[in-house]
Amino acid sequence: MNKELTAFLEKYEQRILGQSLNLRLLLSAILSGGHVLLEGVPGTGKTQMVRTLASLLGGDFNRIQFTPDLLPSDITGSTIYNMKESSFQTLKGPIFTNILLADEINRTPAKTQAALLEAMEEKQVTIQGETYPLPEVFFVVATQNPIEFEGTYPLPEAQQDRFLFKLLIDFPSFEEEKNVLRQVIENSFDAKIVSAILDLDSFLSIRREIERVTVGENVIDYTMQIVRKTRESEAIRFGASTRAGISIGKAAQAWAYMKGRNYVTPDDIKMVAKPALRHRIQLSPHVELEGSTVDQIIEELVGSVPVPR
Repeated sequence: MNKELTAFLEKYEQRILGQSLNLRLLLSAILSGGHVLLEGVPGTGKTQMVRTLASLLGGDFNRIQFTPDLLPSDITGSTIYNMKESSFQTLKGPIFTNILLADEINRTPAKTQAALLEAMEEKQVTIQGETYPLPEVFFVVATQNPIEFEGTYPLPEAQQDRFLFKLLIDFPSFEEEKNVLRQVIENSFDAKIVSAILDLDSFLSIRREIERVTVGENVIDYTMQIVRKTRESEAIRFGASTRAGISIGKAAQAWAYMKGRNYVTPDDIKMVAKPALRHRIQLSPHVELEGSTVDQIIEELVGSVPVPR
């Protein structure tokens, strides 16, 4: 792995305790050019996780608190008439940034949620018929609260499919949580924004190296067998799309690179399959009634596919 990326990851894990796997998956997502849906209860450090990522990357960071009265133009921007200059002026919204935190995205209606679709897929925004490109490094992290559903608007399947990963943020271990509490009480936790480890040019250079990571024919076959199994299983009502296979392949390239390899193994596919699939499939009603979870079904499904040698 690139020395700068190694230092980046070490600093990241020092700042955010108890979420090592999710931090690595989050980093692999931005390295793959994808976006992430974070789900976790309040107070588990989701915002701090994304803000620290932006600081270490040396990129611009914006946060939008999604509410029921938020309008699409509040995200993308709008055109106003400048009376002083007697001309129309375009005011760009907070979406014009490198890393965007869409906080509690399920708090806002579908019309506003859809304002992110073009940006996430096409990396451009249309304001009053005029198209504006977004930065080359553009990463959306949307958060959801899994325990509170009153006054929420579930994300449509079409928009969930735009996210490379869905990561579940759980509580840290006893010792890790105790360490966080001690640091805050003793005022030894440095809440200041950390210095950048990478710059955007270096980051883009790493991304180009990742694109050259080899994915063998047998690994591509293995990936497609997993995706197609989701469409054939009686436990799954709606299977994963072709985009799911692409997401798994690209994320596995980044994961392999972070492991210091220039080729993808079946173990890399296994590692990224669960976060890449859990938001793209729907369980059959009888399976949900039995109490099975999406993650359990994915594990069984991946385990049923023969691993190439």
